[in-house]
Amino acid sequence: MTPPEHHAAPRTAWAAPSGSGKPPLGSRLMRATWRRLPAARHDVGWEPGLAVPAADGSPLRTDHYFPRTEGDFPTLLVRSPYGRGLPWSPMYGMLFAEQGFHVVLQSCRGTGGSGGRFDLWRNEPADGRATVAWLREQPWFTGTLGTVGPSYLGYVQWALALDPPPELKAMVVQVGLHDPYAFFHAQGAFQLENALVHGVGMTYQHQGTVPFVKAALRLQRRLREITSARPLRGAYVPALGEVPWLDDVMTHPDASDPYWDGASLAEAAERLSVPTALITGWHDALADQTVEQYARLRRAGCATSLLVGPWTHTTALQQGWPEVFAESLAWLRAHLCDDRAGLRPTPVRVRVGGEDAWRDLDDWPPAPGRKTAWFPVANGGLARQAAHEAPGASVPLLTFRYDPADPTPSLGGQLLSRGAGPRDNKALEARDDVVTFTSAPLTAPVDVLGPVSARLRVSADTGCADLFARLCDVDAQGRSVNVCDGLSPLQAAGQAVCEVTVPMSSTAHRFAAGHRIRLQISGGAHPRFARNPGTGMPRAEATGLVPVRITLHTGSALDLPQAAGVVSGER
Repeated sequence: MTPPEHHAAPRTAWAAPSGSGKPPLGSRLMRATWRRLPAARHDVGWEPGLAVPAADGSPLRTDHYFPRTEGDFPTLLVRSPYGRGLPWSPMYGMLFAEQGFHVVLQSCRGTGGSGGRFDLWRNEPADGRATVAWLREQPWFTGTLGTVGPSYLGYVQWALALDPPPELKAMVVQVGLHDPYAFFHAQGAFQLENALVHGVGMTYQHQGTVPFVKAALRLQRRLREITSARPLRGAYVPALGEVPWLDDVMTHPDASDPYWDGASLAEAAERLSVPTALITGWHDALADQTVEQYARLRRAGCATSLLVGPWTHTTALQQGWPEVFAESLAWLRAHLCDDRAGLRPTPVRVRVGGEDAWRDLDDWPPAPGRKTAWFPVANGGLARQAAHEAPGASVPLLTFRYDPADPTPSLGGQLLSRGAGPRDNKALEARDDVVTFTSAPLTAPVDVLGPVSARLRVSADTGCADLFARLCDVDAQGRSVNVCDGLSPLQAAGQAVCEVTVPMSSTAHRFAAGHRIRLQISGGAHPRFARNPGTGMPRAEATGLVPVRITLHTGSALDLPQAAGVVSGER
């Protein structure tokens, strides 16, 4: 069925209301400290505290930023559960308004002074449509609309895109969420540290900087106490207070549980025609979700672009902000202002680790490409050829013990916290519960571009364990730095040998000549992932802990997607 046409109300020349003023002083001071950003084209005006009716009639508190210049300008809608103050006011309200956009910065229902009750993900489609209906009545709205924003501000964009209004002409999703289940659970394993950090942000950031910082410091001080508690459910309350949805997401580890019905907005990309730019970092906790949506948009024939930097979830909006803002602005100008001068010639641009250079590509993963298997061998090596063995045979390579009472610690990787990103793994790899397999020094560079995975043939004496696999780059001095990783639970009957595929995220990385490729394997990464109790009990409810002995068998492999035409070799 063709959606009905909507038209903006007849407009007369709009002038800024007499009650409007300059943006808040704190926002102007923060804006003044930023470098490597384009010069302002317009002075910015500000209408704070507007009340926009939500789908249920609750008032959604909204600030309107605008160019103090006569003329028509497109509108950007930015909906947030994190408040409308710092850093959102200068980053989105001021920066985009000074480049020639009306910016509507709105607090989601139940946050930042908006009425109603915040309900994780369930209100956003209806409230987004209600806000567009309000926009149609505004004298400055031209009928040309875009959306922009990071993290949950990306989720609300996908919510609007489920049934996109005809005015919506462009989207920019930065380090964005579309699938809450996948954010909270990795193959059924609860992503504990990210959930706690997310709980602080969602609960306290919209209350202001001081409450948010105090809550973040409480979590930092009490993280070990919270994450080692038995049972895990509810252990966060002394530090964070009541966060009703946090217990809910923790105690629903099954993706097919009705609790998660309607949470994923993946389908929005499967039929979307609104030009959409996607931005992430290799160490962003939402990198995989961004790459998945890019693939869906490409299959749908939707105009899209992908920028992947060397960033984490937070550094994309800090050190990476000049690149992120430039990419966002170019896309919005191209599709809202018919100014394509800032667009790059290819749809994909990625930062290649190891050579620290940007690479422009026609698609992601780049095509044509190929996968190369690297096999763990008995001496701790990693070889291009598997050891010869009889058909159907499965020979043990080594056994290690994982003790949930002394869980293997997490280090770096795709976290929301400051500890995210690449780290030296030397101390971690010295533990008895971490095993490594390392190639000989490479005779030529090896470029890895695409999704990485490990196929592990394993057995466990309890039949209940996790497998954490990590790809590391080992330099000539022996420094082992994580590139990408992942975790998958193992559920096996008794001590039977089974094959578990561990998705290890995507990457673009060059292993330089003289460096070595390393596969690191352990039974967990705590508190990034809630520890497996070894009893078969749900992680949130378990009180008993049982150590497990995990045996890795021949036939295991590390699968690396390599760019065509790149030679790889060992000495």
